Amino acid sequence: MKRFFNLIALASVALSLSGVAHSSETKAAAKPDLAAGETKATTVCAACHTADGSRGMPTYPILQGQHPEYLVKQLTEFKEGKRKNSIMNGMAAALTPEDMRNVAAFYATKKAKAGVAKSPELVAAGEKIYRGGIAKKSVPACAGCHSPNGAGIPVQYPRLAGQHGDYIKAQLTAFRQGERTNNAQMSSIAANLSDKEIEALADYIAGLR
Repeated sequence: MKRFFNLIALASVALSLSGVAHSSETKAAAKPDLAAGETKATTVCAACHTADGSRGMPTYPILQGQHPEYLVKQLTEFKEGKRKNSIMNGMAAALTPEDMRNVAAFYATKKAKAGVAKSPELVAAGEKIYRGGIAKKSVPACAGCHSPNGAGIPVQYPRLAGQHGDYIKAQLTAFRQGERTNNAQMSSIAANLSDKEIEALADYIAGLR
């Protein structure tokens, strides 16, 4: 009889734990609050990224149409100090994981606007690298990860098409110089790019669509 009651008790504990796990999973799967994300974007992020993450100052990235998983990852790494930027480290410090999911989802709902390249000569050189890489330098084609049209791959790789050329150039340079260290693959690739190659890639990506 004692053994019977012990089994009942164990079953009750198992059911209780199962309920807790189910509750946690449900909470984790909750949909982002787009209205809350818009509020955060317009009150906190707008000064640098504009109210809807569109084409603001070229030194700041365009966030419209970016994969939400990528944005959450970057915000998390800014908050944890894995990615360094004096402005963004401070901004991200005040954000909760829920804030990050909400604002990322808001930007992701916006359709990214097309950009424009500046130099036909640079575009031609940039296209060769983006689509074919540089074999002698062990630089892979950017299209392999970021897709031929620059749309990226959700969860894994960010959208690049139409991004500010100045911002792309700054990030590739930061990867090359070891100033940005939150992606080992990009650090390795950028290490083999010259200033001219980075400039060409940046201009090509700016007009990619």
